[in-house]
Amino acid sequence: MTKADVIAKIAEKTGIDKADVAQSLETFFGVVKEALVDGEPVYVRGFGSFVNKKRAKKVARNISKNTTMEIPEHYIPSFKPAKEFTESVKTSEKASQAV
Repeated sequence: MTKADVIAKIAEKTGIDKADVAQSLETFFGVVKEALVDGEPVYVRGFGSFVNKKRAKKVARNISKNTTMEIPEHYIPSFKPAKEFTESVKTSEKASQAV
């Protein structure tokens, strides 16, 4: 499902114009991005958490040049689904058939 599909589905279910739904969705994404850039997690009860995960410093190898390089510790955005969300996907017959 693409972002356009999500916008169409929300517009269909709520009766709100697609342009307004698209603007709201983009605003939501913007707020989540800003919060994570500021180091602040975003919790959506019943859905999940958007958090920054710390990646440790590590040594990587470039096998074509046979050299090593150090990758410093850094943070990456991550999503952790809520327990209710995970359970609903686990018990869904459509999700198990999609694989």
